[in-house]
Amino acid sequence: MDTGNTAWVLVSIAMVLLMTPGLAFFYGGLVREKQVINTIKMSFIALAVVAVEWAVVGYSLAFSKGSGFLGGLGFLGLSGVGMEPDPTFSADIPHLAFMAFQMMFAIITPALISGAVVGRMRFRSYMLFILLWSVAVYCPIAHWVWGPGGFIRELGVLDFAGGTVVHVSAGISALVAALMVGARRRSGSERPHNVPLVVLGASLLWFGWFGFNAGSALAADGLAAMAVVTTMLAAAAAVVTWVVVDMVRGSRPSAIGASIAAVVGLVAITPAAGFVTPMAALAIGALGALASYAALVLLRRTGLDDTLDVFACHGVGGIVGSLLTGVFATTAVNPGGADGLLYGGPELLLKQLAGVGAAALWAALGTAGVLLVVQRIAGLRASSEVDSVGIDVVEHAEHAYVHDTLIGASGERPGPVLRPIAVGE
Repeated sequence: MDTGNTAWVLVSIAMVLLMTPGLAFFYGGLVREKQVINTIKMSFIALAVVAVEWAVVGYSLAFSKGSGFLGGLGFLGLSGVGMEPDPTFSADIPHLAFMAFQMMFAIITPALISGAVVGRMRFRSYMLFILLWSVAVYCPIAHWVWGPGGFIRELGVLDFAGGTVVHVSAGISALVAALMVGARRRSGSERPHNVPLVVLGASLLWFGWFGFNAGSALAADGLAAMAVVTTMLAAAAAVVTWVVVDMVRGSRPSAIGASIAAVVGLVAITPAAGFVTPMAALAIGALGALASYAALVLLRRTGLDDTLDVFACHGVGGIVGSLLTGVFATTAVNPGGADGLLYGGPELLLKQLAGVGAAALWAALGTAGVLLVVQRIAGLRASSEVDSVGIDVVEHAEHAYVHDTLIGASGERPGPVLRPIAVGE
């Protein structure tokens, strides 16, 4: 066992865990004031529900030996997952560490989907959805791409840290969920209620993403260092590209736009982080930003109500990043990978396309099936009260803020002031 590699993976576990609260703040700032508790809790609850599911059955279905389509029950209840390394996954870190690292990926993926349906889906239905979705959609795709004998892995598709497993599956599922749950009944302004919260969330995601990508090397080595650099450069290139496009189009560059751009760049580099050069990472970040920006503009002109543009950011970003891996990957960076189109390997691009297509198809069909089951058992839409009093009150009996009225010395009333709600109020 290598203590240095083990330490790096354990730190990466904590960093990736932090991404889910970061996502909660990011999403929470983007919604209206009376939806923020529900939005944050949708991410937070995934930490608990999916962790239990993963330990009981999910890890086994994703990573134990089975068929090319699904793992078996060899690790059911973490049976056989101990403190010693398992050479199938890593020769020098504890099997438990590998399992916990993969658990964090499994947690954040369904949390990403919540952004498409915030403010209108019943919370108990959402809990049931992420439980069933994790088993029926995430575990099979994770096995296909990363598990022993998975058919996408055997095909030679590259996915360093989850472009297909996490972002394509979540983005496509978000699109299906937005269609099936239906549009919001809009009333009043839909503008983000807290811009600093958005920037804070994006910053936490950016920080945690170094564990997400560089931790996927499963070692404290040069490949991890390369993944750190490519992750940073792709996100930076995406922010610069997004801001420049905003200014060219005559829009004022916003903090929200820059925050979204950073996430898009991080999404796009995820499948490629350990397979491409730093200069290729700049190109992937910029191209991912352009594609997601265009998708966001076009989708907002349709009747689709993907509340927080999950498909445009994660779905499109993940698809573009996965395909560009087939263009920019080089064995000069990672001998365990393959050469892409620019290095004389056009067949890799075709393999990446096949992998994305298979994952997207399963995510779409699986999500539709899971939502139909949830609809039958618990319903999907929250009550009509959410339009008038807000889903935070209806579903959770909580307020993010209380409104006080200040009265000045002269008796004037400057107006309502927001303050955090105190414990016990």
